[in-house]
Amino acid sequence: MSWNPALDPHCPTGDEVDAIDTVIVPRARDLGGFEVRRALPSPKRQMVGPFIFFDQMGPAEFLPTRGMDVRPHPHIGLATISYLYRGRMHHRDSIGTDQWIEPGAVNWMVSGHGITHSERTDDVMQTDPMPFFGIQTWVALPEAQEDSAAQFIHAPKADLPFLEGEGKEVRLILGDAWGEKAPVDVASEMFYADAVLKAGAALPLPDNHEDRGIYVVEGSIEIGSDAFDAGQMMVFRPGDQLSVKAGPAGARLMLLGGATLEGPRYIWWNFVASSKERIDAAKEAWRAEDWAHGRFQLPPGDDQEFIPLPPK
Repeated sequence: MSWNPALDPHCPTGDEVDAIDTVIVPRARDLGGFEVRRALPSPKRQMVGPFIFFDQMGPAEFLPTRGMDVRPHPHIGLATISYLYRGRMHHRDSIGTDQWIEPGAVNWMVSGHGITHSERTDDVMQTDPMPFFGIQTWVALPEAQEDSAAQFIHAPKADLPFLEGEGKEVRLILGDAWGEKAPVDVASEMFYADAVLKAGAALPLPDNHEDRGIYVVEGSIEIGSDAFDAGQMMVFRPGDQLSVKAGPAGARLMLLGGATLEGPRYIWWNFVASSKERIDAAKEAWRAEDWAHGRFQLPPGDDQEFIPLPPK
């Protein structure tokens, strides 16, 4: 779909750059040859809209049989989206999903009251080194949906709205923005998009959402007279109409946001909830390891091991 000329961007100048509310520099962790950069939650900001967790995974190169190997672990109170640029990973969960996650596709896992899943790069046919690069996010669920049934929805890359023109390509992953709507039903008002900009191309931020943020994946962007390089997240003030312009080498961005939730969320390990009591109940259920009759089950086909409950 061609870009809508009615959305021609307005680039802020001078004091308009003050529309930036927060700049977040992610914390980096080395997981053994595999770096993760976490932008959310941060000391400056717990959420952007309902997005409560934002990790850049890689870039990395996995040797055959040596890649991501995350054993089964539980979630409550959130939905996850793992969006890949390069590589692939194997998702299995306790409701029976067995899905390879590949670049550009949406794999939306809603934990609700509880789900268990694993994430591995365990393709026995992989004989060459595999590049791997992507973003993993968690979206906190509204209180009314925290005890909903778990579900998993897959949408291939070809089904996602795609806008292009004037030096920009934007794929809408979740929610609604720029007059388009992504195919996967979401729990609350939000948007999530992957944008690639050529040098000097400008992209307007959606103006129909309360909270809006941008993460620079590659390249750089300019906002007013300031430049922001890869590995930074900017969160903007509500209501301001503005855009960002790609730097001299172009840019790849993830745009995210939406309506704020009813209140803050508690986070402990892989659990997100509106109350400490919900977190404590999930802890006890996982500690019990009652896979046959308890709250959590292990994924069919990947039920021989699991990550134990952390001591603290």
